[in-house]
Amino acid sequence: MNVVVVESPAKAKTINKYLGPGYKVLASFGHVRDLPAKDGSVLPDQDFEMSWEVDSASQKRIKDIADAVKGSDGLFLATDPDREGEAISWHVLDLLKKRRVLGDKPVKRVVFNAITKKAVLDAMAAPRDIDAPLVDAYLARRALDYLVGFNLSPVLWRKLPGARSAGRVQSVALRLVCDREAEIERFVSEEYWNISALLSTPRGDQFEARLVSADGKRLQNRSIKTGDDANRLKTLLEDASYVVESVEAKPVKRNPGPPFTTSTLQQAASSNLGFNASRTMQVAQKLYEGVDIGGETVGLITYMRTDGVQMAPEAIDGARRAVQEQFGDRYVPEKPRFYSTKAKNAQEAHEAIRPTDFNRTPEKVRRHLDADQARLYELIWKRGIASQMASAEIERTTVEILADNKGEKAGLRAVGSVIRFDGFLGAYMDQREEGDKGEDDDEDGRLPEINAREKLDKNKVNASQHFTEPPPRYSEASLIKKMEELGIGRPSTYAATLKTLSDREYVTTEKRKLIPQAKGRLVTAFLENFFTKYVEYDFTADLEEKLDRISAGELDWKQVLRDFWQDFFAQIEDTKELRVTNVLDALNEALAPLVFPKREDGSDPRTCQVCGTGKLSLKLGKYGAFVGCSNYPECNYTRQLSQDGAEAEASGLNEPKSLGADPHTGEDLTLRSGRFGPYIQRGEGKDAKRSSLPKGWKPEDIDHEKALALISLPRDIGKHPESGKMISAGIGRYGPFLLHDGSYANLESVEDVFTIGLNRAVTVLAEKQSKGPGGRGRGTPAALKTLGDHPTGGAITVRDGRYGPYVNWGKVNATLPKGKDPQAVTLEEAMALIVEKGGKAGAGKAKATKAKASTAGAKKTAAKPKAATKPKAAAKTASKAKKTGT
Repeated sequence: MNVVVVESPAKAKTINKYLGPGYKVLASFGHVRDLPAKDGSVLPDQDFEMSWEVDSASQKRIKDIADAVKGSDGLFLATDPDREGEAISWHVLDLLKKRRVLGDKPVKRVVFNAITKKAVLDAMAAPRDIDAPLVDAYLARRALDYLVGFNLSPVLWRKLPGARSAGRVQSVALRLVCDREAEIERFVSEEYWNISALLSTPRGDQFEARLVSADGKRLQNRSIKTGDDANRLKTLLEDASYVVESVEAKPVKRNPGPPFTTSTLQQAASSNLGFNASRTMQVAQKLYEGVDIGGETVGLITYMRTDGVQMAPEAIDGARRAVQEQFGDRYVPEKPRFYSTKAKNAQEAHEAIRPTDFNRTPEKVRRHLDADQARLYELIWKRGIASQMASAEIERTTVEILADNKGEKAGLRAVGSVIRFDGFLGAYMDQREEGDKGEDDDEDGRLPEINAREKLDKNKVNASQHFTEPPPRYSEASLIKKMEELGIGRPSTYAATLKTLSDREYVTTEKRKLIPQAKGRLVTAFLENFFTKYVEYDFTADLEEKLDRISAGELDWKQVLRDFWQDFFAQIEDTKELRVTNVLDALNEALAPLVFPKREDGSDPRTCQVCGTGKLSLKLGKYGAFVGCSNYPECNYTRQLSQDGAEAEASGLNEPKSLGADPHTGEDLTLRSGRFGPYIQRGEGKDAKRSSLPKGWKPEDIDHEKALALISLPRDIGKHPESGKMISAGIGRYGPFLLHDGSYANLESVEDVFTIGLNRAVTVLAEKQSKGPGGRGRGTPAALKTLGDHPTGGAITVRDGRYGPYVNWGKVNATLPKGKDPQAVTLEEAMALIVEKGGKAGAGKAKATKAKASTAGAKKTAAKPKAATKPKAAAKTASKAKKTGT
């Protein structure tokens, strides 16, 4: 019997079926060890010695693998076919060696690009040794990321409170987003005019032509700058006669693009399906690992972390056959198409992303997939098959027209395209990202029959005013495209990098556009001023190239680390002498449009509007940066630093606004602005009661009645008819709530806090109680999916909690592995997680439990699962895991 180690339990189950009874396939559940999130995990002074840590869950998995290896004939390491997969195999092997369970047993590495029976059996027949240079590249990357993160982040914490972390790739990606925002802020819009004429042929067919020359000069885009120029040219065309000078019909061939890489798949899924990068990879992972199709589990696509653009010869043959069957002989090109990547530093060791079998059309597999899986599979299938189809044949017609007004002449042009043969467009057509459109994209309409030298009639002349627009903000798709062009990051890192920027609250997404937040721009400005080299695009790309050369065996990984650390450490040391005043001066200058937005009255945006003499400047507090007056403490004006800083100054909150007195205490109610936004204050001094404005409440809408209602919270509603205890309503950390006898229930809106009556409050509390016990103010989350019953009784469900999705059985809650799609969890995977957490499983134990239940009674049986994590312990564990993840 041979032991095979793969990464996921889903793959283990499928591959075990392919290999048969002579093999035992076990899952590592991803990485089995990592660098501890603490100082000293990488020691530059000891030639970059690395200390690895195995968590408790991985300890159990390694023990299971070691126990299986003891009685085996050999070991096959079959983790994913990339740098991370190679590293996992290396870690597993190293741990097994330390346990001394291998002896003289043969150890082989196998890789397969698809989870199909043929791919797996072919791989098992051609094993190899672990690729040492690939492991070296992993070690170098991991050490670099650790050294940057654990040395640069503390500098941020000391010099820029509120900043959470910096990273080798993360910080450069953030700089791209922030640089684009700065471009938008610096952009000065310019006026320009477009002039066109609606003309008719002698046959009465209308078409539009655009003015392209006048006064003997060719007009470039946006050449007409003023309304006066536009009106003059419009007048010229109004009274002109029109004749066709030439008609040129030019055949053009449009070739298909290559099959998807990781980045192009993420871009297309964003443009076509609205998926973010993380969602795309989650769905693709499931399609790769395998789907049950008519009783057989099979991988539908090849490995989805790749920058290769070529397909295997047998896949090309399969695609060409499918093209012939699906579309006809004319759609099959004479020769197969071969592609090479244009991406900087790309490695083409792996195939592009493609269907494992082109005969599995989207229509055939749709009933076996959920909606997102079906849509993504269709996208991959269409792009893959289109890559081996004939070119589209397009006729592009250009008509040149002369306008003559008593000797004053002007030239107009009409352009149109006609698809004579759709070719690959019959299967797949790209959707372009906003801001990625060509100048002539709006000129592809079809033209009527137009002949040279014939006269045209004028119907109407249009002069339209336009203004230049700033460059668009990045979407996830366009940012990934830019990172790939620059050679920053690698296919496996894009989704994780974007998620980190979101988790750190450096970037938010609105209407699919990435908007840098104030703290993200502060971090970028700090790094650009004091760690310039390490957020430069070329430096980061050059480092990626060195990592690729390590994986090719061309560079020594330790020497790359030595060269990097020497300069980086010196820069870290220099910051020890850096004074906070130096940091603030640099940030005030770099972020002037954000920190000091222009005022409508044209006054100096750095002059304090409260005292009139102080200068506004960035200040650093415990919770981050804010704007304050230089005359503090005489002038205590502060303003929160945010994207809408101008709004805050214009809202009239530069000084306390009196709203009247509290009739119960006689103290003044005032509306004020603090570093965390506008708030209501009653009275003066440090003991004065304060209440922030709820989300959605605007300062200009606050009157005495609203201020009094807000400052008086919590509000007593009435006594509960059963307990006789008071029910109150208030606004807390998690939003509006009801409180009764120590139990909380959420309210739907802030308005409910002030309007809800006793009957409705009792109903809301009863509904919350019926959902079962939960954390403070939070009921047990509803089940996202019911997987089935546990052998000992009780349903196993998937739920979404405060710290992410988890599997629930009775009192046992087991967090899903990072990146695991909650909708894709199987009963077997859930059982494994529950057992690992401490729950019972297995038929034998089920029988024992049932026998015990029959004698001890249902009450005792119900109390059986004792592995539940206590709420405080669970929160502590989740917090620790969250910190470790940084």
